[in-house]
Parts: sequence; C-alpha cells; structure tokens
Amino acid sequence: MRSHHPSSSGERTDDTESTRPESALETARRQLRRAADQLDIDENVVERLTHPKRVQEVTVPVERDDGTVEVFTGYRAQHDSVRGPHKGGLRYHPEVTRDECVGLAMWMTWKCAVMDLPFGGAKGGVAVDPKSLSDGETERLTRRFAEEIRDVIGPTVDIPAPDMGTDPQTMAWLMDAYSMQRGETTPGVVTGKPPAIGGSEGRGEAPGRSVAIVVREAVDYYDVELSETSVAVQGYGSVGANAARLLDDWGATVVAVSDVNGGIYDPDGLDTRSIPTHSQKPEAVMRHDAPETVSNDRLLELDVDVVVPAAVGNVLTEENADRVRADIVVEGANGPTTSAADRILAEHGVAVIPDILANAGGVTVSYFEWLQDINRRSWSLDRVRDELETEMLRAWNEVRETVETREVTWREAAYIVALSRVAEAHEARGLWP
Repeated sequence: MRSHHPSSSGERTDDTESTRPESALETARRQLRRAADQLDIDENVVERLTHPKRVQEVTVPVERDDGTVEVFTGYRAQHDSVRGPHKGGLRYHPEVTRDECVGLAMWMTWKCAVMDLPFGGAKGGVAVDPKSLSDGETERLTRRFAEEIRDVIGPTVDIPAPDMGTDPQTMAWLMDAYSMQRGETTPGVVTGKPPAIGGSEGRGEAPGRSVAIVVREAVDYYDVELSETSVAVQGYGSVGANAARLLDDWGATVVAVSDVNGGIYDPDGLDTRSIPTHSQKPEAVMRHDAPETVSNDRLLELDVDVVVPAAVGNVLTEENADRVRADIVVEGANGPTTSAADRILAEHGVAVIPDILANAGGVTVSYFEWLQDINRRSWSLDRVRDELETEMLRAWNEVRETVETREVTWREAAYIVALSRVAEAHEARGLWP
C-alpha cells in the first residue's frame, strides 16, 4: 500500500545542514513559513505570528518533605489569542524551557485553528522531574505555581490542561488553588479535571481516540480496508494505548507496541486490551508474552501499513527516515517528525498525517469540557464521543480537500487551513495602535 504523495513545491532544503536536534520553536517557525508561502497573507501578520504574545517566567519555591526548600523555574507561554482565550497544556519535566513552551504554544494555535475552536495557543510547565516528587510535594508545587501564574490564566484568558508529567489530579489542585485565590469556585480555569469537579467524560481517551479516527480515515482514503491494515504504535501511554485499542476493536491488526523500556512485536497481532498501559503498570509491555521484542527505534522501521509515533518528539529524523517502511505515519505525539525527516518521507511517498490534526481530540474535548463548565451542565460519554467524531471528520475533510486542491502534503494542508483562519481573524481585527 505505497501511497505516492506529492511533496511540496515550496519545500526548503536548508533544514538538513545541522545534525543538532531541531527545537520545537525552530520546527514551529519553519512550518509557519512554509504554510505562509502557500497563501496570500500579509507578511506583517506572519511576522506577528512568529513571536509569542507573552511568556511568563516564574520562580516556584517548594518545601520538600525533609523540610528543605528547593526552587524550580516555571513558564507559561501564550502565543496568540486573536480567535479566543489561550489554551494548552502544563507539563512537569526536567527539560521544560522557555523556547520549548513557545514552540508548543504555536502548535496549539494551529491545532485549535485547524479544528476551528475559539481558542489560541499556550503551553507551560515547570522544569522538574515529577518522579522525584512525593504526592505532597507535587501538590505544593502545583499550588505555588498556580499562585505565581494566576494573573495570566482564567476561563476567558488562558485555560491550562494536563500534559507530560501532569494529570487530572494536578488540574484539580490547580483549579482549587485558583478558586481559593479568586474567592469563588471556577471550574473553567482548567480542563482535564476529574468529572467530580467539572471534568468531562471522555477527556482522557480523547487524543488517542482522535488518532484512531484519523488512522481509519487515512487508510480509507488510500483505498485499503482497515481489517487488512497492520499498525505499530510507539508509546503505550494514554494516547498510544487508547489509539491501539480502538483500532484493534475496529478490526485493524496492531502488531507492535512499546513503552519507554522497549516494545513487543507479533506479526499475527497483539491483544491490546490485555496489555496494561505504562501508567497502569510500568514495565508491563516488555513483560507481555509476544514472539519478539523490539527497540523503540526498530519499531518505527517495521514493515507495517501504519506507524503511530505516540511517545515523544523528534523520533523520526534525517538519520532514520530512509528506513521507515510504513505507508502512512499518523503523529500521536507532538512534533515526532523533524523537518528533514518530513522532506525525506515525502520524497519516498509516505503520507504523514500531522499532530495538529491527529491528536487534536484532546483540545477538542477540552473545549467541550469548557463549554460544560461555563453552562454548568455535563454531557454523557456517548455525546462527547459523538461530538468528537463529528468534529474530527469535519476537520479531516477540510484538510483532505486542501491536499487535493493544492497538491501539498498533509502537514502543509493542515497548516494552510489553520493559518488562513488565524490570518483572517488578524486582518479583520487589525493592529492595536
């Protein structure tokens, strides 16, 4: 099922000069410029979108369980709010930096726009290893961080959500701290909360569900039956596991999955429902009975129809893109493909469905949660899933039409759809004098 896909006529070739890993900010700016080259957009608008609206850097002192105080650095980058409040995750990770937050915030702007949600992009986090913190220390870190950024977040200003190293409990603490500061319960300040305090049913599974929907639609687009499709998933966390299990339920053959320790491979297909996720049971993937084990690197190079990188960024690079044998890559993680790898995969006829479309189920259901919080009325899980299906199919068809009419790659098409909406809003609103 080799998908002969057009490469971009406006592709730049200067992104292979350095072997240094490409930062999220560099990738985001390069993708913005490539999309702008395809559109008749005011250069001044493009220049504005190259920069964040605001980056808040804060100091977060935390009392450790032994009584010592450790000081961490936190960030909240807000990229653009021309279409609505800022929206994006908060991560706890040792390598959180200002530029990473800015790049990820830019991606969130495009993700919200490609889904036509009334949000702009944001991202933030604290440079800390969450595994080094006790539950009490994590709570104290979260509440202090909420205090430090409270002036730049809010239900109509900027709405954080879970990301790497954070979860619904983190959002519950943040919402509670913000509510105490404001003197009123404000569930709409964050999304990804537990349902008991205003969270939405189906939020945790949403990014993986949207990845599975996009795999299903992409396979159909290239005239292959899902029941005849083999899939490999790198990253058996909340995104990868939910995508793998749904695809398994729908009839695809999931032949390989992996977590941080490595992966397992069975050409006859794995029973994904019997494999716990990494968060449910660390080490479980490698301990599962399977004919072969594979490294995370080799998993990406298996002879399968679809590969889903759903772990971390920059795993498909100039070094390994030539060895990818899948016909379709569906990005479950944020930024798993470097610009150089993108070019190589396009030359080889590999269709790459970008993260800003494929994993947008998370922010879409966050939007549903925000609506539920504002209206103080919850939705059923069936309604959430039905509405997500509708929104994903609408976005998929808009991107597909752009692929066909402009003869560009899937990534370029998604960016063209997103950038045209953001630029139209900027041009309509103008520049504050």
